[in-house]
Amino acid sequence: MEDQAHQTGTTAGPDHDLRWAELADLVLIISREIHFRGYTDERAVPLSPSEGMVMRHLQREPAAPPSRIATATGLQRTNLSTVLGGLERKGLVERSADPGDGRGVTVHTTERGRTNYALVRREWAAAVSAAAGHDATRLDATLALLTAVETGLARNRPQTRAGRPTSGT
Repeated sequence: MEDQAHQTGTTAGPDHDLRWAELADLVLIISREIHFRGYTDERAVPLSPSEGMVMRHLQREPAAPPSRIATATGLQRTNLSTVLGGLERKGLVERSADPGDGRGVTVHTTERGRTNYALVRREWAAAVSAAAGHDATRLDATLALLTAVETGLARNRPQTRAGRPTSGT
């Protein structure tokens, strides 16, 4: 069996390992730059990274129980409770009794939450597009690659022995 570091395929090997590391580094830097710049529209509600993860999940699943949100975002339930409280105070989400059994809770985005998400995405789009010189020639391939990376990372998220994510934030 051939050592993975010496494979000649398109996904493994020392040169590819360095390029994958460079991609990871750039993603982290870009994320920080987007977060650092803030928003030009005073209606935009700034969010912590954890709050942003929850709001992104709720855009795909507008009403979800906290357990599903915790699993999808990788947040521990205790940390998620704190994050949800902050999002409620900002008027972006609300919790209600689960209509199925009345004992559980369902988290819903509010109109303000949906509006805020659309607003900040427009600002992100403008900033990223301008930074790339409005060159969209490789945008579809970039989106496909980053989507595959995000999906793979989420699917293979490290777990503790109790089945919870190893990181709380």
